[in-house]
Formats: sequence, C-alpha cells, structure tokens
Amino acid sequence: MERKEALKAVKENVKTENLIKHMLATEAIMRALARRFNENEDEWGLAGLLHDIDIDLTNADMKIHGKPGAEMAKKLGASDAVTHAILVHNQMLGEPCVTLLDKALFCTDPLTGLITAAALVRPDKKLAGVEAKSIKKRFKEERFAAGANRAQIAQCSEIGLELDAFIALGLDAMKGVAEELGLA
Repeated sequence: MERKEALKAVKENVKTENLIKHMLATEAIMRALARRFNENEDEWGLAGLLHDIDIDLTNADMKIHGKPGAEMAKKLGASDAVTHAILVHNQMLGEPCVTLLDKALFCTDPLTGLITAAALVRPDKKLAGVEAKSIKKRFKEERFAAGANRAQIAQCSEIGLELDAFIALGLDAMKGVAEELGLA
C-alpha cells in the first residue's frame, strides 16, 4: 500500500479539514516513533494516517469507530499490523493494545490535539515557537485541550518513553509537517 493511495482514500472519506490535519499529525509522530524504535516507518505512518478514516462513516460513534476503519484499511492493502492498530486505538471497543505499534498509536492519537492547541494559543498560531516544556506545563491543566486524554497520552510509558521525551518527539515530528497542518 502506498501513502499516496492512503491519503487519497482519507480525503475521499473524511470531510473535515481539521480531522485530516489531525491524521497527518498522527502520521508524522508515528513515523518519528518508528525511526526511534527501528520499526517500519511506512507501515507505522500508514497506521497514523488511516486511523480515523471511518469517522464520518460511523458518525463518530465511539461504540463502533475503528471497526469499519480497520476493514477499509485492509481493503486498501494495509497490513494486518496496521489494521489491528486502527481497530484497537479506540479503547471503547474493548480490544487490547498488544503490539508496540498498537500502543504507539493509542498514546499518539490524543497527543496531536495537545500540541496543536499549544500552537493555536500563541499569537502567531505557529508550531515553530512552541517548546516541549510549555506543552508539559499545559499537560497539567485539565481544561486546556480538554479533549486530549491525558491518561491515554501518559500510556507512552508502555512504549518505553517518558512523558517529556514523548512530547518532545511529537512536537519535533509535527514541526516537520507544520505547513501541511496549517501551523507554519
């Protein structure tokens, strides 16, 4: 499966521009994690890019979100590892995260929202001036980016990363695609 095909499928199935940007941010962080852990960067990137492909199809119903997405990814040619990660990234389905890929996608998903919010509160609304320490400070503020599940982000310990290192890696990865995210 090629990234170009995956991105085309995302744009055909996801109508909300901000959600597409979230998926691109998740892809960037997943690629950075793959490099860090010496894993398949393309495969991990695809998991990040495709993980919410079914959000419009399921009307964001968390009781089913992830199941159709995993099936869609499989039809597009994604590996079993990618389809499983897509399935288990929604904890409401009750499927356990088993592999490093599963766990990485699970904790990365909400991190993108926290980092994006940190950029959007800046006067210039750009990632360039955001520092990891400011995100860590905001992490402790429950009302800031309230939708970014802190407990889920903190699961980065399950992949062997301390929170500070995970935030820094995520921020650097998103800075690398800031233009695509509209945050450059």
